[in-house]
Parts: sequence; structure tokens; C-alpha cells
Amino acid sequence: MTSMIRVRMGAEDAHYGGNLVDGAHMLHLFGDVATELLIISDGDEGLFCAYDNVEFLAPVYAGDFIEAVGEITHMGNTSRKMVFEARKVAVPRPDISDSAADKLAEPVVVCRASGTCVVPKDKQRIAR
Repeated sequence: MTSMIRVRMGAEDAHYGGNLVDGAHMLHLFGDVATELLIISDGDEGLFCAYDNVEFLAPVYAGDFIEAVGEITHMGNTSRKMVFEARKVAVPRPDISDSAADKLAEPVVVCRASGTCVVPKDKQRIAR
């Protein structure tokens, strides 16, 4: 079971000099992906309990298009183990013009993570 969202990082997402977006924003995207996965699997938004690994691999800037994907890798009675990956798929090109952008030939992986979510038994609405 997988889920994917694609969003453009805006100027409001830039937290540091040089229009750099903070890494926590990728975790926010992973949280949204996890929520959709839990809705699909259990009919409930569930709760994100913990990340057990997070790797920030490349910078993200305002104007970048980020694709965040996630997959449930294990389902326990109430726990759902998931893996996530965020990829930069398009970038602005202000060196050409103020509205130029390029789709990248190959996505650049900017963040990977894994974690666990929980859906309490009394909230699970989809029978297994």
C-alpha cells in the first residue's frame, strides 16, 4: 500500500538564508502521507508515534517541487510500520527568467525516513 503527494515549496516554507527550507518540513509531508495511508488501511487518521530513522540527503529550496511517497511495510494489531522518501522533481531557474523552471531528468532524493503509526482497535473501521 503506497501514497504520494507532490507540492511546491513556497517562499513561506523557506526558514533559513538563501531560501533554504528546513528539514522538518519533509517530516510534515511524511505525516500527511502517513495519514492518507492510515485512512486507506484503517478508515481512521491514526497517530504517528515515532520515527526510528531520518536521513536528510540534499537541500530543499523555495520553488522546488517535492514528491513525498510512503508505504506501509508491516501491519501489527494496532501498529503500522512505514517507510518514506521525499524527492525533488522540479526546480526554479531564476538564472533564465523569474518564471522559468526545469523538470529534473532524475528525481533527487532529499530525505528518507521510517517510523511507526498506531490506530487503536476501537478506531479501526476496515476489517482484515
